[in-house]
Parts: sequence; structure tokens; C-alpha cells
Amino acid sequence: MTHRERLRHIAVLAMRARGLDPEFPPDALAAVAALNTAPRATEEPVRDLRSLLWCSIDNDDSRDLDQLSVAEELADGVVKILVSIADVDALVAKGSAIDRHAAVNTTSVYTPAAIFPMLPERLSTDLTSLADQQERLSIVIECVIAADGRLRSSDVYGALVRNQAKLAYDAVGAWLTGGPPLPDAAARVRGMDQQLRIQDRVAQALGKVRHEHGALEFASSDVEHVFDGDTLQEVRPGLPNRAKSLIENLMIAANGVVARFLDARGFPSLRRVVRSPERWDRIRALAALTGDTLPATADSGALAAFLAHRKEVAPDAFGDLSHTVIRLLGPGEYVVDPPGAEPPGHFGLAVRDYTHSTAPNRRYPDLITQRLIKAALAKHPLPYAIGELEQLATHCTQQEDNANRVERQVRKSAVAMLVESRVGQAFDALVTGASPQGTYVRVATPPIEGRLMRGEHGLDVGDRVRVRLASVDVDRGYIDFVRT
Repeated sequence: MTHRERLRHIAVLAMRARGLDPEFPPDALAAVAALNTAPRATEEPVRDLRSLLWCSIDNDDSRDLDQLSVAEELADGVVKILVSIADVDALVAKGSAIDRHAAVNTTSVYTPAAIFPMLPERLSTDLTSLADQQERLSIVIECVIAADGRLRSSDVYGALVRNQAKLAYDAVGAWLTGGPPLPDAAARVRGMDQQLRIQDRVAQALGKVRHEHGALEFASSDVEHVFDGDTLQEVRPGLPNRAKSLIENLMIAANGVVARFLDARGFPSLRRVVRSPERWDRIRALAALTGDTLPATADSGALAAFLAHRKEVAPDAFGDLSHTVIRLLGPGEYVVDPPGAEPPGHFGLAVRDYTHSTAPNRRYPDLITQRLIKAALAKHPLPYAIGELEQLATHCTQQEDNANRVERQVRKSAVAMLVESRVGQAFDALVTGASPQGTYVRVATPPIEGRLMRGEHGLDVGDRVRVRLASVDVDRGYIDFVRT
């Protein structure tokens, strides 16, 4: 069995153990097989925006394209940003066989050797994907942004769009930061270079405003799994990427517009929230170790300033600090926000209004939100009762947590494959988890995370410790250390 085959097998078993289904049921596959064309316009009014210079920016191998973006410069430095979201609901009706399966997993599951999509690939990578050079129905989120990054106005409407350039994060990010020439897919489209510059400028302004309000900036925790054919060769930390930052800032702005749009029309929304940190006292203690002071009550602005300061004065240690603070913030969750209520907000993003709406091919909450948007636009009745939304919010939170656990387990299995020969070696590590359930540590290079099986007493998140790799179990994703 090759590395890729073994990791896929591990992923399938892990998904089933956590209530996730790695296979599509026959009725869902039959429903997809009966589809012949991409979605067409329905009764909702749809604008024809196919001529605009839309582009997608995603991973190199992504085909499940959920969003496009385009910019139009107005007077006095004001820019109109349009974010187009794939109309998945047009082919995935509520309660259909495809929808029922999507509601089981609620998310695509991304593992090193295989992706387990929420929707069959005939949909997510073709008929409901904003694919290269294809005309597609979409929901457009319009943001008019002042030169200082402040939102002037916004709107949401249906539109017909066409992806003029399928681009990738690495190539665009390198070009934006003065690297290689513009990728061919963009260079072939007249004016696309200017488009990308405008979008990048606006995204940076949006990010600056959020950071002024206390948005937290972390070092990337992504890792890259490098295969040679079906053999895993290397696991290495991901690098910061300007194009990823561009898309992230545009999507956060778009998600805020959608949340306010639904509220203004008397519709509830499914919000993604991160409440005040579960372990603020420990975050304060870590700040004190570096001579910094944080207030007694959780404050995103103060935490953002602390992180920015540490990144400036100790950049080499910022990755470990980021990882520690992320763990101490606690997990996100989905909650229902009834119309007119005070939204709970997102501590880490420092935004008051935040829903998930920009990835309906990959996340079920985004598909739910899309149905709410379309009902509001068409002045149709609410497609979900509040009680139904509350049940879905709880279920989506649980399943997303399960998917994250599966992804972590398979990533650990991948690392375990590579470090089996290094059992017995010693490493410098950072404590990333400390609870009655166990103490966990992280080694930066190579990126290894595992359980501390001996010598854990008295340690807490953020402590540094010298450990020895004691054992690995590839199939279960176990990596065990002991304190030296």
C-alpha cells in the first residue's frame, strides 16, 4: 500500500469513527447523474455581469471554486468591490438527496492524501463551481469601500458571471510581493494586472481597519504535504501569502455585508462566532513573561497590540506564540442570530457581524445562508424555522469539530510516517494543550505535534520543554513524547 493509499484508508476509518460519511449514498449519486447543465436563471431578477474582469484565486489544485472577485475604481479613491458566490442552491434543493448527505458531514474534509467533498464532484468542481471561462449563476455581494478602508455602502443581488482567469495563491502572492511575472492566466486578460493591484490595495485597507478595531494577526499554522507520486516526501510549514490575505479580507467584508443584509430584511442568520477567550488569564500570564501587560478583562484590541509588538521585536518566536494564543482562544461555533437581536460577534476577527456565506460548495452553513439570502431577495417566506436553524447550528458546530479532528489525526499520521526513523531523538518543544485529558507539545521543525506521556506535571500552555520522541503509531495518528 502506498503512502497515499494508506493515508486515505486512515482518513476513511477516522471519518466513520466520528460520524462522518466518506462515501456518497446511491440516491445522491443518482440525483447528480440526472443533472446535465449548470443552474439557469429562476424567477429572481438576475443582472448580467459576464463582461466584468472576474477572477478566482484559490489553491493550485482547487476546482471547487466558490467565489470570484472584481473591482471598479470610483471617484476620490473609492472602490466598488464585487464578490460573486456560486449559486449552489439552484441545483441542491433543500431536503433533496444531495442536500441530505451534505447535511450529514456539513463540510468538505481535507486530508493530506485525499479530499472528501461535501458535494459530489460533478457538482462542486463542475456544475456549481465558478469554473474557468464558464458562465454561472451567482449571488453577488457588493461593497463600496472608501480609500481608508471604511465601508461606504453595500448591496446583495443575483447575477450571471463568467470567470475570466483561474488563478492560484502562490503565483499571485509571489507577483504581488515583487516576485516572478504575472501568471499567464492573468497576463492573457487585458487589465487583469490592474484588477489584482486594486483588489490587493483595498484588501490591505480593509485589514488595516479591522486590526485597528482589534483583529488578531497570527502566523500561519498551515503545513504543506509534498508527494512524489504516491510517496510522501516532506511535511513543511506553510509560508505567509499576500494573495491569501487578499481573499481573506474580501471574504470577511462580504460575510459582514450578508449578516447585515439578512438582519435588515427581518431574516435570522447563522453566525460564526468566537466568544471571549476561555483562558484569558493564561494569555495574560504569557504576556507578563515577555514584560507586556494585558488588562484583567478580555480585550481584543489589547491582545492585537500585544501580538503586533511581539511580531516586531521577536519574529522568530512569533509562530509559537501564535499557535499558543489560538489554542487559548477556544473554538468557534455556529449560533442563530434572530433579526433585531444584538449579534454575539467574533473576538478573533474583531467584527460584530459575521456569517459564513462565501463557500457553499464546501460548507453547509454557507448553503443555509444562501437559501436565506435568496428567500430575502425574492420576498419568499423564511425557508427555515428558528428552531430548525438552532438545531442545524449545533449540528454544524459538532460536525466541523469532528472534521477538524479527522484532519488533525491524518496530518499526524502523515508526520508519523516521516519520523518513524527518528524515535529516540530529542527536540525543543512548546506545550500546546494542558488539561485532565492530556498534555500536548509541538515541535516546530519538523512540524510535529503529539502527547507528552511522561513529565507533564506542572506544565501549562505556552511553556517550553525539552522532549524525546518516544513512539509513533501511523494508523492511529499517535505521536508520543517524554520529557527529558
